[in-house]
Amino acid sequence: MESKLLSANQGFGPVLRNSRFLFLWVGQIFSQLADKFYLVLMIALIANHYQGENQSISGWVSAIMIANTIPAVLFGSLAGVYVDRWQKKQVLVVTNFCRGILILLLPFLLWFGDRQNINLPVGWLPSFLRRWQTEEHQYFALPLGFAILLVVTFAVSTLTQFFAPAEQSATPLVVRRRNLLAANSLTTLTMMGVLIVGFAIGEPLLSLADSLFPRAGDLGPVLVVASCYLMAGIVLLMLKTGEKQADPDLVHPHVLSDIQDGIRYLQENHRVRNALIQLLILFSIFAALSVLAVSMAAQLPGLKASQFGFLLAFGGLGMAIGALSIGYIGQRFSPTELALWGSLGMGVCLTGLALFDHSLVLTFIAITIMGFFAAMVGVPMQTLMQVETDPEFHGKVFGLENNVNNIALSLPLALAGVAESLFGLTPVLLFLAAAAIAGGILSWYINENSPSVAPRKEKGSSSSS
Repeated sequence: MESKLLSANQGFGPVLRNSRFLFLWVGQIFSQLADKFYLVLMIALIANHYQGENQSISGWVSAIMIANTIPAVLFGSLAGVYVDRWQKKQVLVVTNFCRGILILLLPFLLWFGDRQNINLPVGWLPSFLRRWQTEEHQYFALPLGFAILLVVTFAVSTLTQFFAPAEQSATPLVVRRRNLLAANSLTTLTMMGVLIVGFAIGEPLLSLADSLFPRAGDLGPVLVVASCYLMAGIVLLMLKTGEKQADPDLVHPHVLSDIQDGIRYLQENHRVRNALIQLLILFSIFAALSVLAVSMAAQLPGLKASQFGFLLAFGGLGMAIGALSIGYIGQRFSPTELALWGSLGMGVCLTGLALFDHSLVLTFIAITIMGFFAAMVGVPMQTLMQVETDPEFHGKVFGLENNVNNIALSLPLALAGVAESLFGLTPVLLFLAAAAIAGGILSWYINENSPSVAPRKEKGSSSSS
């Protein structure tokens, strides 16, 4: 039977008194804020420089989103392998400084590419860009500046793929095993808060910065985004992880061999693999809901399709409340118990969304409660992965997790809309409810009947933990 993550030191107190975790946490906040501000900056730059009169901005933004997503699919696992070979602190610091420097170079790069085009054959382009083709429909004049934005976005996203597994791997290095649940609850709570606040204040903040430098082009907004990345790097410079310097004479196996080791480790460790599967189901459901929310909003009295963000915001609010609650009382239960009840609760709430699709109040209540139950799945499963994964496999496993999560966030975006148009909103919501319940029960059954991994000796000084 899986041991419960129980301790006399429950809640956020021990974590917030841990100075090492505080440096990691604050660095995460600045880095995550910069990620949100960056997307707002890209939209502003497109609107100011490339969007034509009476032209939709969606095609340009879609291209940026694709450039932002491709590195997650290509390099997630690869980045995890190198994170295991390098010091986590160095990865965290370098990736933030490099992203900040790339953003600072944007005004110069855009000035260099101003009024220059790259003529590309129409056949090379995705369909949403072909309507802006030129020269008798044979070539598309892609602005050089926009091509630079795509390259910078690709580079920033690639660096983020190294930051993500290093961030997950660093948490068990600075937080005691018994406080990991509270630490992950706080991280999830912060992530949801940054998601809501970052996009809410991003546009007015960048507009204010732009007004402070009226004759400097895009310098003001660029400084805001770059400063957040650089501040994250500076804060993380003060982080102490207790890692030993890597042996320069150590010969590492081939990268593909390391990736295969990570996959083999997941195959052999049922608990870690099942936690990853539950996170995959969780992210897939929320990715599908981000698409279905548009149709849900269109059906609700008092809401328009364009106001679907209110539904997602209430789901985020529920997740924040759930993460806060788990941080205080979650240590009384095993992670698989929390995830089971969370999966069942999500299934009930998704069924409620399918049945009460014409009641605004009931929909808001159901989606908020669903967010609460989602936190009961996400937080303990991430904690279980950190507790059960051997330290030498942290980067490989979390790199694979990053890969899987990005696929889980991408594939349902394409499938959910098609499924909704073919079968209707209610059947799709009921299918998601069944998937949540089945995944939770199956994962709980497998975990309860799998041998537990022996607890490892905790690392880190007691003074800071």
